[in-house]
This record gives sequence, structure tokens and C-alpha cells, in this order.
Amino acid sequence: MFATLAIVAGAYLLGSISFAVVVSRAFRLPDPHEYGSKNPGATNVLRTGHRPAALLTMLGDGLKGFVAVLAAREIAPLVGAPDWTVAAAALAVFVGHLYPVFHRFAGGKGVATAAGVVFALAWPLGLLLTIVWLTMAFGFKISSLAGLITAALLPLGMFYLRPGIYAWVSVAIALLLFWRHRANIRQLLSGRETTIGR
Repeated sequence: MFATLAIVAGAYLLGSISFAVVVSRAFRLPDPHEYGSKNPGATNVLRTGHRPAALLTMLGDGLKGFVAVLAAREIAPLVGAPDWTVAAAALAVFVGHLYPVFHRFAGGKGVATAAGVVFALAWPLGLLLTIVWLTMAFGFKISSLAGLITAALLPLGMFYLRPGIYAWVSVAIALLLFWRHRANIRQLLSGRETTIGR
């Protein structure tokens, strides 16, 4: 049990690293908590007009989800942790991004980190959802709409490809994505949601 707790805690701490904050400091940009949507994510960083910073934020947030799951998959058998440890780590790194202990629990909305988790659990689904997200994001220029559509499709795809505990973790991730986007949903319904780059 200690090994499982250590792996899950490590995944949460990795998720708590906000690359929006790290990259913004590296490029001497404003703290993403203090402008725009006040969301520490790639879309908000893009509002500074610094595209490389936004891209690095997205890659970093996605990579930490991917690494956390792969690391748990490799370490769990070595320390005798149960099979569900990997699923728990997948959820923990995502929750860490949403509610990071290093940033007073004010985290991002989780789309990039969720993508990294999905690529590690079922890469064909990750690739398909990335194509859907890119199509919607570039087609409608609304990041939140693209994220919500891919969130809705995530559990369906996971139940088809990886039925079982990973599928149920994907349900939890999808529900949390919708919860974190609740303000965006209100904006979408009122027709006042901002477009990418605005």
C-alpha cells in the first residue's frame, strides 16, 4: 500500500507543476493567473502574443500526464503495487494539474494533461482525439468548445478500446473537464466565449 501511495503522490506532485507559470517565468511574461482568463494554460499564455511560450506550455502540460502514467506502469510491478495503481496515478496527475499544491490549488483546465494521459493509456484514442480537437479548434477558433467535445468523446473511446478501470478513470477525467469549463459553457451558451488568440 505504501508503494501505491508513493506512486500516486508522485504523480500528483508532477501534475502540480504548472508549465504555464514555469514557461512564463522563463520568457519573462506576466503570471498567467493575473491576466485574461486567469487560467494557467496554453490558451491564456497565447493571449500574450508569445506563440512559442504557448506551445511549450501545451507540450509541457501534456508531457507530464504522459510521463506520470508511463512511470507508474514501469514502477508498479517492480515494487509490488496492484494493477489499479496506474489508473490511480493517471487520475492523480490530472487532479494535480487542476489543483496544484505548488500554486495554491489554482490550476489549469486540464485539456493538455488529459491528452498526455490518454496517449499513455491508449495512443490510438489519443491521436484520434487530438485530430478532433485540432479540427474543432481551427475550425471554430474556440478552444473551450474543442476541449468539451473531445472530453465528451473520451469515455466512449476508452470504453471501446480499454474497458475496465481505465475507462472509468476517463469518465472521471471527462466530468472534471466539464466542471473546470463550467464558466466557458455559460459563455458559449450566451454567445460571448472568446476565440483563440483574441
